[in-house]
Amino acid sequence: MRRFTRVTSIFAIASLSTAGVALSSVPQVQAASTKTLVIATDLPMDPSDLDSSISTNNAIALHLKQINYTAGKFKVALKQYNDATADSSGWDPVQCALNAQAHVANKSEVAVMGPFNSGCAKLEVPILNQAPKGPMLIVSNANTAPGLTKAAHEGEPDIYYPTGQRNYARVSTTDDQQGAADAEFLKSKGVKSVYVLNDGQTYGQGVAQSFTAKAKAIGLKVLSPGLVGDSWDPNQSDYTDLFQKIAPLAPDAIFAAGSYINNGATLIKNKVAVLGDNTKVKFMAPDSFTGFSAFVNAPEAQGAYLSIAGISNSLLTKNQPNGVAAKFLASYVKAYGNPPVGAYSLYGVSAVQVILAAIAKSDGTRSSITKAVFSGAGITIPASQSILGKGHSHLNRQRFRWGSGGG
Repeated sequence: MRRFTRVTSIFAIASLSTAGVALSSVPQVQAASTKTLVIATDLPMDPSDLDSSISTNNAIALHLKQINYTAGKFKVALKQYNDATADSSGWDPVQCALNAQAHVANKSEVAVMGPFNSGCAKLEVPILNQAPKGPMLIVSNANTAPGLTKAAHEGEPDIYYPTGQRNYARVSTTDDQQGAADAEFLKSKGVKSVYVLNDGQTYGQGVAQSFTAKAKAIGLKVLSPGLVGDSWDPNQSDYTDLFQKIAPLAPDAIFAAGSYINNGATLIKNKVAVLGDNTKVKFMAPDSFTGFSAFVNAPEAQGAYLSIAGISNSLLTKNQPNGVAAKFLASYVKAYGNPPVGAYSLYGVSAVQVILAAIAKSDGTRSSITKAVFSGAGITIPASQSILGKGHSHLNRQRFRWGSGGG
């Protein structure tokens, strides 16, 4: 039996203070409307991401069916987009830009759920922000790059909002929160020394930097060089030499900050071959290693730790066995035969709940839907209605509201 532990209770608290918007109960509206508004999903459907993306789309489709495709006085429909291509491994930057243009051009579309990847969001958000008649709402289930909503790299986040108005929100927490929590988690497991790796990309380096800083602050011995550790080259066919270099340092754990699609399969295989299995030298990776059946089924992944920037499905059901999430997951299995792959499928539903709540408060136009999220009281939803439940035992409701400096 393979064991995968996710650092979830820490992120449950963090996500409530850093996510961009809130879930809200749908108010009762007297007058009905025959107008159908389209909600789009924008996810990578390449082979590596396919299981997770299909699960997310399936979960959203099931949720819309359960609420009879309504949001207040409006009927809603779902349109699915693929932001990967046949030649790409994961999201494709050109396709992301094309999708964003298509969202804006489709006058029936009023909001987008996605994208899954932060890099894709950084391309799509400015295009949707400049939609005619006002910015178009986009809510991601899984983006973790801090700069989308708060200062990180030069010019962020303002460079993504050329109109000066915000139109992007997320329902997961950010990499700076995730990396720090991962360091605390490994220390709680008895780790005293760690070697940090990253995949050389912005996401991986960001998580590695926050992990390294927190690890040093809490007394872990960081054996890797620099602020972001050592890099693995995703195009390299073998990492035996890398782990043979690490072996004499005898780390208690390897922290691999990066994406599984960047040759993570070879990385974990070589790690186990050189350093030993994950009971001898622990292996931990952040959320971009989650949602991949190939990783879950790999013998070398036995005993690995993964984190997500939110709450895992198993923890949601454990915390509230009769809660909204548990009931929805049971309905999902009944509808599709198997549980959803990856935790972010439920976060896709969470993001759509945000959109539905905004639609219910609006007059059906893009601009009013966006304003429902980013002005006035914002949007909230009682935990009894949220797909994510309370998230933590002392929280009475899940609240995601845009605020200055928020995530």
